[in-house]
Amino acid sequence: MRNDFLNVAGILLSGAALLALTGCGTLLSGSGPSTDDVIAQSTSPGVQRYEIVDINSSVLDILRHRGPDSFLTHFGDYRPSVEPKIGVGDTVAVTIWEAGAGGLFSAPLVSDRFSTGSKSSTIPDQIVGRDGSISVPYAGRIKVAGRTTQEVQGIVEHALAGKAIEPQVLINMPKSVSNSVTVTGEVVNGARVPLSVRGDRVMDVIATAGGIRAPVNETYVQLSRGQETVRVAMSRVSSDPKENIYLRPNDVLTLIRDPQTFIAYGATGRNAEIPFDAEGISLSQALAKAGGLMDFRSDPAGVFVFRFEPESVVRALAPGSTLVAHNRVTPVVYRLNLRDAASLFIAQGFRIQNRDLLYVSNAPITDAEKVMQIVSMISSPALTGLSACAYIKC
Repeated sequence: MRNDFLNVAGILLSGAALLALTGCGTLLSGSGPSTDDVIAQSTSPGVQRYEIVDINSSVLDILRHRGPDSFLTHFGDYRPSVEPKIGVGDTVAVTIWEAGAGGLFSAPLVSDRFSTGSKSSTIPDQIVGRDGSISVPYAGRIKVAGRTTQEVQGIVEHALAGKAIEPQVLINMPKSVSNSVTVTGEVVNGARVPLSVRGDRVMDVIATAGGIRAPVNETYVQLSRGQETVRVAMSRVSSDPKENIYLRPNDVLTLIRDPQTFIAYGATGRNAEIPFDAEGISLSQALAKAGGLMDFRSDPAGVFVFRFEPESVVRALAPGSTLVAHNRVTPVVYRLNLRDAASLFIAQGFRIQNRDLLYVSNAPITDAEKVMQIVSMISSPALTGLSACAYIKC
């Protein structure tokens, strides 16, 4: 019986040893790929899956020149808005003066020798029709759409010449819908804000709409003009005068709340989606927010940032990349080796972006420790049995 037990124990120990030798890779559970796996899996047979970029000073220079989206760059518009022009749907008021009484638009001379009668007449407010015209008595339909108030005044005066007594005309726009900006989103009062003759910048219009409701560092300003839409951080618009551009009629300004977060995963002290709590943070700050690297588990040479980059950035980082396609983003994995002391300076200059994934791989010794734990778990019953058998002298 003792020999049978020893044979069984030997089989268990042999199996445990074989499991240790093979690495039991399929049985081990981990938080993700190892450093070598991330590098090796960037390509599969004949296909490149993502770019691996080692973070260094050259990479930081390229990313600094990348720059965020900019109103000034896209619209190139840092001049005061042009003088408003009348458009379809605007409300127009016409007032006409004459040089003497008794004319088309002035009252007749009264008997009182000290009164000359009224010399002016105001035509009721009119909304510019779809034909772009308004009606003026004795002048007919006047085309006003696309013209300034001064231009319309001259046209009406010319049309009344010879009919009225030296007419003088004043054109006003009590309400203009064609010279306004639509403001919506995270503002106190979404509205159609009319633009002034002086010109209104982005911050002026936002203030007119009551200001923003969300924190500045979580708010983006999205400007749609024609077929182009650009989104810029509110903190940048408020701090950089060049981004606080003048708006144009029919612009659509949307304030969007988008909390800035990154995901920490792997051998860090905290695996979670973590908010920036600031306008922007560096990789070193992100590691600190994630609880740092775990002393007995993490691989300092395996700190990775997973991100999708635009075409222009990838062409600068990896000119020969086969993944780059026009108007498409490319998956890029940035790697930092914290075993190198100089990398601590590099980490301070590398900026984390919204929705980045920060991953720290396990150290190779961690997998070996897991193997030994499994071997111990399997062999422990056999060793216990042997000890008992030796004690009772079976």
